[in-house]
Amino acid sequence: MDVFDAIKTRRSIRKYSNKPVEEEKISKILEAARLSPSAANRQPWKFIVVRDEETKRKLVPACHNQSWMAEAPVIIVACALPSEAWVRSDGEEYWKVDVAIAMQDLILEAWELGLGTCWIGSFREEEVKRILGIPDEVRVVALTPLGYPAEEKGPVTRRKPLEEITSYNHW
Repeated sequence: MDVFDAIKTRRSIRKYSNKPVEEEKISKILEAARLSPSAANRQPWKFIVVRDEETKRKLVPACHNQSWMAEAPVIIVACALPSEAWVRSDGEEYWKVDVAIAMQDLILEAWELGLGTCWIGSFREEEVKRILGIPDEVRVVALTPLGYPAEEKGPVTRRKPLEEITSYNHW
């Protein structure tokens, strides 16, 4: 699958089979995140791979009771290290952007390998940090369940036309 096909066909998966995800696939997905670009090549991220059933169940209430996510064999938690991130001249910290790019690469590689994901942005950060023992200075950016899909979805949902989202040379 080429990159454009992955972008075009990737869908958020909310039903997973109980088939374990092979270690080689997890490593390749994490390698895709590791190779992602980041501002000034700072790589201000850390990924937590959660396989423990009890820990996955504990994350459900922290993610506003999205119980389906614990059905996946793996949950990956994308964390940022703000102290290691590049800061723009106006003081804007870039750690959210850097981790989002890495997370997108991780998700696209997972899709290419036949695995499903679903970007989870709805969570209580302090609760996730407590459950996983994440230090105070680290920020949780997103989570994703990871596993073999137990559902098939059609084409990507409606998107705005290119003309509506694009300008050339000025606003």
